[in-house]
Amino acid sequence: MKRITLLAAAAIALFSCTQPESLTDKVDPMIGSGGHGHVFVGASVPRGMVQLGPQQINESWDWCSGYHVSDTLIIGFSHTHLSGTGIGDRGDILMMPFDPAKPKYQSGHIYAHLDHALELVRPGLYEVALPDYGITARLSATERVGIHEYGFTSRQGAILLNLEEGIGWDRLTGCGFRQLDRTRIEGFRRSSGWAKDHVWYFAAEFSEPIAGMEAVKDSSIAVLSFDVRRSKTVKVKVALSPVSCEGAWLNMREELPGWDFDRTARASDAKWDKALRTVEIEPMDERQEKIFYTALYHTMIFPALFSDVDGRYRGADGQIHHSDRDQYTVLSLWDTYRAEVPLTTLIDPAFTRSLADTYMNIYRWQGELPVWHLDGNETYCMVGNPGVISMGDLVLKGYADDERAAFEAMKASSENGTRGLDCQDAYGFIPYDKSAEEWGLAKSLEYAIADDAVAKVALRLGEAGAADHYRSRSKAYRRYFDPRSGFLRGRTLKGRFRPGFNPFAADNATDYVEGNAWQYTFLVPHDVEGLIELFGEERFTRKLDSLFIADGGAENAVPDMTGLIGQYAHGNEPSHHIVYMYNWLPGGHAKCSRLVRQIMDELYFDDFSGVCGNEDCGQMSAWYVLSALGLYQVDPAGGDFALGSPAVKSARVNVGEGKTLVIRAENNSPENIYVQSVEYRYPEGGGYCLLPDWMFIPYDDLKRGGELIFHMSSEL
Repeated sequence: MKRITLLAAAAIALFSCTQPESLTDKVDPMIGSGGHGHVFVGASVPRGMVQLGPQQINESWDWCSGYHVSDTLIIGFSHTHLSGTGIGDRGDILMMPFDPAKPKYQSGHIYAHLDHALELVRPGLYEVALPDYGITARLSATERVGIHEYGFTSRQGAILLNLEEGIGWDRLTGCGFRQLDRTRIEGFRRSSGWAKDHVWYFAAEFSEPIAGMEAVKDSSIAVLSFDVRRSKTVKVKVALSPVSCEGAWLNMREELPGWDFDRTARASDAKWDKALRTVEIEPMDERQEKIFYTALYHTMIFPALFSDVDGRYRGADGQIHHSDRDQYTVLSLWDTYRAEVPLTTLIDPAFTRSLADTYMNIYRWQGELPVWHLDGNETYCMVGNPGVISMGDLVLKGYADDERAAFEAMKASSENGTRGLDCQDAYGFIPYDKSAEEWGLAKSLEYAIADDAVAKVALRLGEAGAADHYRSRSKAYRRYFDPRSGFLRGRTLKGRFRPGFNPFAADNATDYVEGNAWQYTFLVPHDVEGLIELFGEERFTRKLDSLFIADGGAENAVPDMTGLIGQYAHGNEPSHHIVYMYNWLPGGHAKCSRLVRQIMDELYFDDFSGVCGNEDCGQMSAWYVLSALGLYQVDPAGGDFALGSPAVKSARVNVGEGKTLVIRAENNSPENIYVQSVEYRYPEGGGYCLLPDWMFIPYDDLKRGGELIFHMSSEL
C-alpha cells in the first residue's frame, strides 16, 4: 500500500527531522478503510474529542465513518467521526475549501475529486491535494481543536461552512452561527440520528480576514471568501465543546493559541508515539509490525473526550455538570468489553480510572450504566448490559473510586425491568412465549455474563446473599441447552424449543442477533467449566472442533458475519473468546495455538481490507494486540488471562506505576506456533511455571511486571 507523492515526501521531511524512530512510522491508518472495516481516516490524538478528516457523499453502510477508500469524491472535512461502527453518525462542522470561480456540484454538494495517490495519512496528520481547485489541504489536531491549512493557487479562495451535513443517520435539527469579527465565528450544530439529540458548539478562527460571508441555506450553510493573492494560505482553527461556545473558545486558548501547523502536527505525532510505546515489540517481520501498531493505534482513537478543559461536560440528562476527571463518549461497550477494555486495564491505568468515573456519572444522570453511549445519548444499541460487565471488570481490578457505589449501580442496571430483564429476573431466562423482545436468547446470554460480574463484585464486598442471587441468574444459558441437537435454542417457559430450528440461520429474526446458533452456543465466557459440564467433556470437544469446520454457509446472514472459519465468525464480537475455550480441555492448547495463529495470519492484513469485519471502535484490533502478545481475557469481568500462541518475538509492556512486563517467545517463528512451556518470573525474584499444567495467568501478576517466557516449537 505505497503512495509516494510530493505530500508524502514533505511529511517524511517534517517528521524525520524530529522523530526519526517514531512508532507512528509503523502505523498505516488506511488499513481497514476498505472492505467492511469502516475505520476513521483523518487526524486526531489519542482519545481526543476531535477527529478531523475527510467526508464523502455516499451514506451507504460501508460509509459509516464518512469515508471509504473505494470512493473518489469528497465534500469536505468534518470534526467528529466514528470508527469501525455498523451505524453512521456524527460528521459535525463540515468545511470545504474550493475555488469560487469554478465550483463543482453534485447532489447539492460542492465536491472535489479525490485521488488516493495524492493523500498522506499518518497518526495526527492528514494531507491531500485537490487538483479540481488547485488546493492542498493539511489537517492536524490537539485533543479538542482541529487545525486546517489550505494552500490556494487561485486569486480568490473560499471555504464552505456546512452545518447541515452529517454522516449516515445523522440529520440536522437545529444550528446557528455568527461572525464575531474579521477572523472569528462561532456557532452550534444540533442533530438527531443514532444519538437522538446531540449538540456540538464550535469556535473557529481564521489566519486571514474573512472578505465576505454569504449564507447559502438559512443559517446552516455559508460561503466564506478570502483574498489569497498575497498569502496563498488560509489556516483555520476549530475548537469543539459539548457545553457552549465559551467552552470551545477556552479549549482553543488552552490547547492551541498559536498558528504553527507543523509544530501542532509534530506534537500530535509525539502524543501518538508515546501512547504506542506502551507496547514495544520485536516483530516477526515488517508486515507484522505494521499490522500490530496499526491495530494498537485503532484501539486508542475511542473512547473520545467529552469534557472541556475546565472539567465541564454534558451529562446523560442533557444538563451541564463538572468532573475533576476527564469524561468520555463513544462507548461501544457490547464490542469493547471483550478485549479493548481488558487491554486498556493493562496499559493505561489513568485512562481506565477516568473510564470508571465516566460510567458512574452516566449512571448518576440516566439511572443505569451505559449500554452504547454516544455524545451524551444512550442508544441502547445491541443487547445485554455491557456496561455492567465492564464496570465489574474495573471494580475487580481496583479502578473504581467507590466500589460499593459501583456495586449499587450494577445492581440497579440489572433490575430495571427493561429490555427483557423482567423475564430474566422472574424466570431465570427470557422465554420467547413470555416476552415480546427480539433476540431473547442473545439478550439472556449477555445478561447472564453481566449477572456473573455483579455476583463477583458482591462477593468482593462480602454480600453473600446478592452473590448467590446473581450467580444463579448467571446460569441462564443452561435453560436454553437442547441435549439432542447440542445447541442453545430459544424455548418457552415450559421448556418447548422453538420449532423449525436451523443452526445455520442468521437472519436476526428470532433468538440470535448478528449470528446463529453455532456462535451463540459458545457465548458463555464467564462459566466455561459449567458449559463443558453441561455438554460433557468429550461431546463439548467435538462440538468445539465442529464449529471451525462446519460447512453450511450462514443462511440469510447479516453483513456483520464475516471472517468465517467454518461457523466461527471472527468479523463479529460474540465469537472472539471461543478459540481460547480450548484451554479448558485436556490437550486443547495445541488447537488454540493453531487457530489463533491462523486467525492472525489469514484475517488481518496490511492493506485497505486488513480488518475482516467492522473494526468496532477498537475491539477487532484489541483482539489482535492481545493475541499477538499471547494473552486473552476470556472471562471479561476480572477473569484470568488465557495463554495463547504469541506471534511476536518479544514485547515490553508498560503496565503503569513504573512497572514493565517483558514477554519473550523463545525460538518463535511462523512455523513454531506451539507452546511447550511457559514460566513467569516475578520482578523481585522467584516465579512459577504455567503451561503445560496451567493455561492462565492472573491479571495481578501481569500488572506487577516481571517476565512471561514462552518456549515455542513446531512440535505438538
